[in-house]
Amino acid sequence: MRLLVLSLALIATGCATYIIKNELDTKFGIADSARYEAPDLSDTVDYWRDINPVLETRCVVCHACYDAACQLKLSSYEGITRGMSDEKVYNAERILAGQPTRLFEDAHSIAQWRSLDFSPILNERTNTPAANIDGSVMAQTLLLKEAHPLPTEDILPDSFDFSLNREQQCVKIEDFGKFEKDYPLWGMPYGLPQINSEEQTRLLSWLEGGAPYQARDLITPALQEEISKWEEFFNQDSLKGRLVSRYMYEHLFQAHLYFDITTTPVFLEMVRSSTAPGIPIKRIATRVPFDDPKVSRVYYRLQPVRETISIKNHQPYVLDSARMERWQTLFYEADYEVTTLPSYHENTASNPFRAFAQLPVTARYAFMLEEAQYTIMGFIKGPVCRGQIALNVINDHFWVAFVDPEIDAQWSSNPFFAEALRRMEFPAAAGSTASPIDWVDYAVKEREYLEVKHSLINLASSDALPLSIDTIWDGDGDNKNAALTIFRHNDSASVVKGFVGGQPQTGWVINYSLLERIHYLLVAGYDVFANLGHQLNTRIYMDFLRMEGETNFLALLPEQDRDKVLASWYRGSVSFLETYLRDHGTPITRETDVQYSSDDTLQELYSLLQSHVSEVDDKSYSLHSSDLATESLDQLRRLNDTEGSAASLMPEIIFLQVNEGEKAHYFTLLHHRAYTNISLMFKGDDRRIPDEDKLLITNGFLGAYPNAFLTINADQIESFTSAVEKIQSEQDYRAVLDTYGIRRSNPKFWQISDQIHEALLESNPIDGGLLDYNRIENR
Repeated sequence: MRLLVLSLALIATGCATYIIKNELDTKFGIADSARYEAPDLSDTVDYWRDINPVLETRCVVCHACYDAACQLKLSSYEGITRGMSDEKVYNAERILAGQPTRLFEDAHSIAQWRSLDFSPILNERTNTPAANIDGSVMAQTLLLKEAHPLPTEDILPDSFDFSLNREQQCVKIEDFGKFEKDYPLWGMPYGLPQINSEEQTRLLSWLEGGAPYQARDLITPALQEEISKWEEFFNQDSLKGRLVSRYMYEHLFQAHLYFDITTTPVFLEMVRSSTAPGIPIKRIATRVPFDDPKVSRVYYRLQPVRETISIKNHQPYVLDSARMERWQTLFYEADYEVTTLPSYHENTASNPFRAFAQLPVTARYAFMLEEAQYTIMGFIKGPVCRGQIALNVINDHFWVAFVDPEIDAQWSSNPFFAEALRRMEFPAAAGSTASPIDWVDYAVKEREYLEVKHSLINLASSDALPLSIDTIWDGDGDNKNAALTIFRHNDSASVVKGFVGGQPQTGWVINYSLLERIHYLLVAGYDVFANLGHQLNTRIYMDFLRMEGETNFLALLPEQDRDKVLASWYRGSVSFLETYLRDHGTPITRETDVQYSSDDTLQELYSLLQSHVSEVDDKSYSLHSSDLATESLDQLRRLNDTEGSAASLMPEIIFLQVNEGEKAHYFTLLHHRAYTNISLMFKGDDRRIPDEDKLLITNGFLGAYPNAFLTINADQIESFTSAVEKIQSEQDYRAVLDTYGIRRSNPKFWQISDQIHEALLESNPIDGGLLDYNRIENR
């Protein structure tokens, strides 16, 4: 009977949709997606002046990248005309790989997107004012918010679902009447205040007029000259040139490249094309960048990034004359030959130690190391946007240092070490529809590799392969990439230059082979549209890489202290992977060459590392970098001593605005969660130890996904700090928000948002962009 009722309900819903569709067809004509292939022009509306600024600051902040609800990307006109899909990109239960739906890549017309089940948010029927409003999901959601404003209470009702994996309502225009009846408060912007009347009128007038759009050409003659110069560099005809450019592309394919010829850069992307420079780009779209292009010759081309810049996937990378000269020295003046080009077969292409064995290791390491923040940022801030699979394998706060290139060359030149790397298998080799293979298949090769590596270290002399502070790269005295800090914020993370935040939870030391493996596991080889097997295999493999980075770090401690520190990092029940590698592998038993003068060798090691890189240790996030009054900074600094319950009840990222007279100062308050260990894939909450949670306050903006905004006056700092320190319950935290918070329901939300974005872009004109508000809490 229940099944019959459900079936009848579904039939009734389908019939209602069909009837409404027919009514719309009768009233406004048959939908035609081709209408927006050549959008209307307007003499009165300038899309870039009048419409795009509103879309960016009110819409793109929730609708950019793959984690936008219904895949609705409003960060470009093409994203608007593409529309939405109820197919989730983030699906950890897929048995088969999903269909990639990358904007500008996997389909090139609106009709193609419709064939991939994307439905319109603009009216695609007759171009009349009435049809453009009544037949547009976008217009109707704006009007729904106008008719049913956000509730005025601080905490929004439970009818709002702000969870990241919430059930999506990708409503078609034919079903909008039912949606309006069922969810009257779900107008856009969802769960945020209505945009102001002038912005509302502007957007509705634009939609009523048929959503006119004027394409713009960002390529100036000066920019084209630079593009031509770099495309010539990337498309040299020699075998050496073709292999070098293939290597560079597989590391730069998600970079936002720019030239230093203007104060406001135009960001570019590097793509593979079947057409040579001087001919329009014909992009080669593949699931991962080393898939077979299926053409006889690949050309590497540069084209403008066509979407609004959002911090969460913005990875700027400058191309200038110094860069070209450096790469010329590393890859073209070095004495080596390339005799054949490697295959694109997955077993070769997925392993960089096979595919690029003919390129000098020293050149490859320098290429990645000298922009290490960008390299590491790839798996943290890549186009997948949300990285729970990779990120639940790292701690909330840790430092990263790198092996000096000259020391690394001692490892890399060893033939047994190189062969062990060539024998490695990467999850990408199994494709995007992979089986969750036995973990031993990966663990055996990992153990074999570590046995070679650790034996090499154990047998080497201190002169040949030191285990000293000098083993660590000091940035050659001027490169700030030598010291990095990584912050995890639940399912997102940040990587910044400098050792930030006092003693971290753990430390990593990364050498070339580890850096390359991280990239080919989590960036070049990771397919967000792949199935469960691919995602699980990637998570398992990342355990190996984390443990290897930690082991490299621990090797700098006295041999007798390593197990003690390791035990503090891996308390309680740990994964079988961790146990397998620790119990069956060859440990580093050689004594460190570092001379210690205290019993707390771990803290001393952190201090020695800071001293070693002091000339390049970026202090931008230090409170000392703020020009707020010293007494006020001293009060705020007390928050760094907050731990336990007070810290555990705070969200991951808070942006704090401190008003001093007419000047606003901005800080980020971070919550570092503590775990007994992070070696298990599931049930992370069972391993939480909130009593060890800590807070950290930094200068400026850190992170792309704020959870809360606070605004205080300088004379309120002491009372604010005291209130945070005294938090012992959810009610206490809400009291702080009552006094200082700008909740998502606050009428001033957009005003504060605009102030924050203005300050962020002013302080970070290259690295800055739009924030993402999908994690703003409702507390």
